[in-house]
Amino acid sequence: MVFSSLTFLYIFLPLCLLAYYLAKNIKIKNIVLLAFSLVFYAVGEPKYIFLMVLTVLVDYVGGILIDRYRRTGLAKLCLGITAAITLGFLAVFKYAGFFTENVNSLFNISLTVPGLSLPVGISFYTFQALTYVIDVYRGKVPVQKSFYKLLLYVSMFPQLIAGPIVRYSEVDKQLSERTVTLNAAASGILRFSIGLIKKTVVANYAGKLCGAMLGDSLAGTSSVGAFVGLLAYTIQIYFDFSAYSDMAIGLGKMFGFDFPENFNYPYVADSVNDFWKRWHMTLSGFFKDYVYIPLGGNRRRWAFNMLLVWMLTGFWHGASWNYIVWGLYYFVFLMLEKLYIGERLAKLNPVIKHLYTLAVVMLGWAFFYFEDMSRLRLFFKDIFFKNGFLSLTDKTIIANYLLLLLVGIVFSMPVAKFVRGLCFRFSRKQAGKIAVGVLQTVTVAFCLLISTACLVGDSYNPFLYFRF
Repeated sequence: MVFSSLTFLYIFLPLCLLAYYLAKNIKIKNIVLLAFSLVFYAVGEPKYIFLMVLTVLVDYVGGILIDRYRRTGLAKLCLGITAAITLGFLAVFKYAGFFTENVNSLFNISLTVPGLSLPVGISFYTFQALTYVIDVYRGKVPVQKSFYKLLLYVSMFPQLIAGPIVRYSEVDKQLSERTVTLNAAASGILRFSIGLIKKTVVANYAGKLCGAMLGDSLAGTSSVGAFVGLLAYTIQIYFDFSAYSDMAIGLGKMFGFDFPENFNYPYVADSVNDFWKRWHMTLSGFFKDYVYIPLGGNRRRWAFNMLLVWMLTGFWHGASWNYIVWGLYYFVFLMLEKLYIGERLAKLNPVIKHLYTLAVVMLGWAFFYFEDMSRLRLFFKDIFFKNGFLSLTDKTIIANYLLLLLVGIVFSMPVAKFVRGLCFRFSRKQAGKIAVGVLQTVTVAFCLLISTACLVGDSYNPFLYFRF
C-alpha cells in the first residue's frame, strides 16, 4: 500500500484515525497503531512481515542482553552479534544475488543466483533497528522492556517504507507518553496534503516526461532531449522522495509523533557539501554518527573513512554497480571541495556556485537512473556529443510538460517556506489567524481534490525509494 492511493486515503487512513482517536489511553492507542501498521505492511508484503518481526525480536533480545552485561566485554559481543544478524537479513535479501552474479562473472563459475525478492522498506527499518541497539550500548537510551513498543517503533506505517530514518532516541519518550493537539493534527493534515499533491502531480508527471525522453533505447535521443529527460528525473526524484517525507511527517503529527525533517531545499545548495547537508538528511546523519565517527571521523584516516562511507551510501541504495559508482562520484567531488576548490568556490558569485552544484547533482542523477552501465555510457554520449536538435515528437512532448517543469523548478526553491513565514506573521492578529485557518482548509481541500482526480484517471504512481 502507498500513501498516494485511493485505498489508503479514503479507507485505511480514516479507519485508522477513527480507531486511534477513540482509544482511551496511550496503551490502546499504541496497539491500534501497531495493528494498522502491520496490516499496512502485510497488504503489500504479507510473507515478509515475519522477517520484519524477527528483525525486531533479534534487536529486542540484543538490547536486553547488552543492558544486562553493561560495562563488560559481553555487552560488546552482544552488540556485535545483534548487529551482524540484523545486517545479515539485509545482506541476504538485498545483496546475495548481486554478489553471486559477480562471483560467477569473476571466476567463470555457475553458482545458483538466489531468486529472493526485495522486502519493501528493509533498508530503512534495518537502520532504524540498528540505532536502537547501538544507542542502548552507548547508554544514550534506556533499554525497551516492552516488545510491542519496539515493534511499533520499527513498523510504524508513516515512516516504515521509505523513511525518514527515525532514530529510537527521537521517539523513545513519545512511545510511552504523547498528546495530539488540534493545532498539531491540523498542521499534520496540511503537511500530508502538500506532500500528496507534490507526489501525484509534480513527481508523477515529471516521471512520465523522463520516461518519454530516456525510457527507450536512447538511439534517437538528441542532446537536448537527454538534458530534458535528466532535468525531469531531477525534479521527479526530489518531489517523489520529499513528498513521501512530507506525508510521513504529517502523519506522524496526526498520531502525536515528531519525526525529523529529511529535506531542506537541496537544489538551492551552493556546493556539493551543502547539498548533502540538505538531501536525505536522516541518511547522511546515520552514516555520520554510526559509521564515519566510530571509524575515527576527522581524527584519523579521514579520507579512507569518507571513501568507505560513500561506497556504503551508494551500495545502500541498491545492489548494482551504478549505485556504487554514484557514491564514489560524490566522494570525488567532496574530496575536491575539501582539499582543493572549497576556498575558491566560496569566493565565487552565488549564481556560479549554484550552477556548479546543480551541474554536479544533475549528472550524478544519471548514475542513479541508469542501472545498465551500457545505457549510462550511451546517455553520456547523447548528452555531450549528439546533435542538439529535437525531433518534432520530442518538441511536442516537452511543450505539453513545459508548465510542469516550470512548477517543479519554482517549488524546489524555498517558496513554501516564504509563504509559511508570511502566514505566521499574519496570524499574530486575530483576524489574520482566522484568514490563515481558512487558507489552510482551502489548501487541504484543493490538494485532496486535485490528487484524487489524478489518481482516479492515472495508473502511473510509483514511489522511487520503495525499491531501496
